[in-house]
Amino acid sequence: MTRLTLKGLLLTLPLLWLAGCAPEAEAPADAEPATKAFLRDALSFHASFDDGPDADFSRGDATLYTAPSYDEQTAAEPGIGNPDVRVRSDAGRFGGALDFTAKNTHAIFFRAAGNVAYTPTDWSGTISFWLSLDPAVDLEPGFCDPIQITDSRYNDAAVWVDFTRDNPRQFRLGILGDLHAWNPEELPANDFPFFGERLIVVEPPPFETGAWTHVVITYSGLGSDAGGTANLYLNGVAAPKTVTGIEDPFTWDTEGTVRLGVNYVGRYDELALFDRALSAEEVADLHALDGGVGALY
Repeated sequence: MTRLTLKGLLLTLPLLWLAGCAPEAEAPADAEPATKAFLRDALSFHASFDDGPDADFSRGDATLYTAPSYDEQTAAEPGIGNPDVRVRSDAGRFGGALDFTAKNTHAIFFRAAGNVAYTPTDWSGTISFWLSLDPAVDLEPGFCDPIQITDSRYNDAAVWVDFTRDNPRQFRLGILGDLHAWNPEELPANDFPFFGERLIVVEPPPFETGAWTHVVITYSGLGSDAGGTANLYLNGVAAPKTVTGIEDPFTWDTEGTVRLGVNYVGRYDELALFDRALSAEEVADLHALDGGVGALY
């Protein structure tokens, strides 16, 4: 994926927030039973990577697929087809994890149908996962997207987070509708200030070798007349910036996918999707689950 860094439109986070979302040494108290029921009802997908690459719970296809690249996605085969990616049963935040041992240039994905509560008129949802890496040490030069949910590209009806391409790296959430609507001339991001308005930027990102960081993305009302909203949480703590007034259409012309580890190096655990935007309190409870998302069912 090629993308230029937008200069001058960065969000510097307060020190208190960065301290609050630093990788934790111990798991917090578990969520209350009533909260677990609400979270369980909203859950649409969960891959623990404890016993293999496929999802433990899904409303759609539970299979993980691999293709040589996203341009060759129609050639995808079930399973992990990249020898540099494996399931390690003892390496996760809870149980097993995906371990990306070298820069991943393959297309590794789950199918979105049923698993992502996509709708072109009022799309809402939550994405949750855990990462373990030191971006400055582990990542190779270039942009790295731990997750993209789209039918096309990162800049066309997509939700994603990335690490920027050079050290010191930033961690960013991006929410972008149909490319022809927000950037009809397809200008590079550095030449289009609107791109920066859609980002939530964390600098420096609170990731460390040997520690786990919980990433949660919530979004609501995408494609609606009222406009959409998006938030980013790290270790249960909300970023100070909320993206509001997202008025672009979000149109998928082909089958959407949940793309994992684009150019990523590190460990990846507990991918979960929900069919609505969780509240800040629910995100904190999700972060506090004893044993991970599997405790919900």
